Amino acid sequence: MKTEEEIKEIPIWKSLLFIGIGLAGIVFGGDLSVEGAKEIARFFGLSEAIIGLTIVALGTSLPELVTSVIAARKGESDIAVGNVIGSNIFNIFLILGTSATILPMTISSTYLYDMIMLMAVMVLTYLPIAKTKKVTRGMGITMVLVYVAYTVYLIMR
Repeated sequence: MKTEEEIKEIPIWKSLLFIGIGLAGIVFGGDLSVEGAKEIARFFGLSEAIIGLTIVALGTSLPELVTSVIAARKGESDIAVGNVIGSNIFNIFLILGTSATILPMTISSTYLYDMIMLMAVMVLTYLPIAKTKKVTRGMGITMVLVYVAYTVYLIMR
């Protein structure tokens, strides 16, 4: 971790400019990723559920992935973990809540099963992390493999 003397100060206007450019890049890049993925998925005849649960989710999560990887490489694990947890809380409560407030929606039994799977995997992931207070490389590999297995399951379903 850097000490205060080693941290380079950046003028506020430059920081705001970088934030603005970054946000524009995230919005533009995310939109391109999602739209391109949707067209490819439709070309191959995949369902809207698979598109939403995999391709769109991946496209909208890529900025969080990049942020978390960069933070982890810099030894800022609190930012990496907080980014993931905060993003999920934001998406579930604010995004889903706002969407449902504007236009109420029905949830199919398929999504209920997916939510049960999500909660079970979250609990099973939380237990070793809570016990060791670490996310090891092995845990990370396991999480990636669970995601790959779940994605294969979705495609085969």
